[in-house]
Amino acid sequence: MKAEEPAAAFAIRRYEERLARDPGSLAFAPLADAHRRAGRPGEAIRLCREGLERFPDYATARLILAKALVDGGDPEAALAEVRVILQGNPADAQAHRLAGDLERRAGRLPEALAHLRQAAALDPADRESRLLVEVLDGGGTLAGASALARLLADDTFATVSFGTVCLEQGLVDEAAQIFLRILRKEPGHEVAHLRLEEALRVKIQKRKGS
Repeated sequence: MKAEEPAAAFAIRRYEERLARDPGSLAFAPLADAHRRAGRPGEAIRLCREGLERFPDYATARLILAKALVDGGDPEAALAEVRVILQGNPADAQAHRLAGDLERRAGRLPEALAHLRQAAALDPADRESRLLVEVLDGGGTLAGASALARLLADDTFATVSFGTVCLEQGLVDEAAQIFLRILRKEPGHEVAHLRLEEALRVKIQKRKGS
C-alpha cells in the first residue's frame, strides 16, 4: 500500500486541479474513483452525488458511486445505482457484472445468475463471469457418473459439514454445489452462503493461476 500512496496522491492532485480549472467538467468522476481506490469511499460518494446532480446520465460516475457504496458498506444502495444504469443501458456489461456480484453476496442466486449470464454474453473476455455462471448454473448437481457425484446426489450429504470437508480437501466444485443445494432449500442459511463465497473465491483464484 505504501508504494501506491504517492501515485494515488498524484492522481488526486491532478484531478483536483483539473476540476478547479473547470468546475463543470467530468473530472469529478476520475477524482472520485481515485479517492475510492485510496480508501476514502465517503469522499468518493460525495463527489459522485454532486456530479450526478449535473450529469444524471453519466453511467461511469454512477458505477463509481455504486462501487464506493459497496466499499462504504451499503451494498443495497449500490445495487439501486446499478439498476439505474441498466434501466438506461441494458447492455452495460460492467453494470451486469457488479449487479451479479451484489445479488450473489445477498444470497439472491437466480438474480445473480441472470446478471452474470448477461455480463458473459456482452463481454466475451469476461472469464470470471463465465466461471461463476458455470458454478451457479449447476443447480447443486455435478456432471458425470463418478462415485463422488453419485454420493453427492443423495441429500444426506448436502450438509455444511460435508461441504466444508470437500472444500478443505480441495474439491471446490463439489463443495460449491453442496452449498448451492443447501441455499436452494434455505436461502437465508448464513454459513452456507459464506462457505459458497469461499469456494467461489478459491475456484476463481485457481482459474486465474492456470
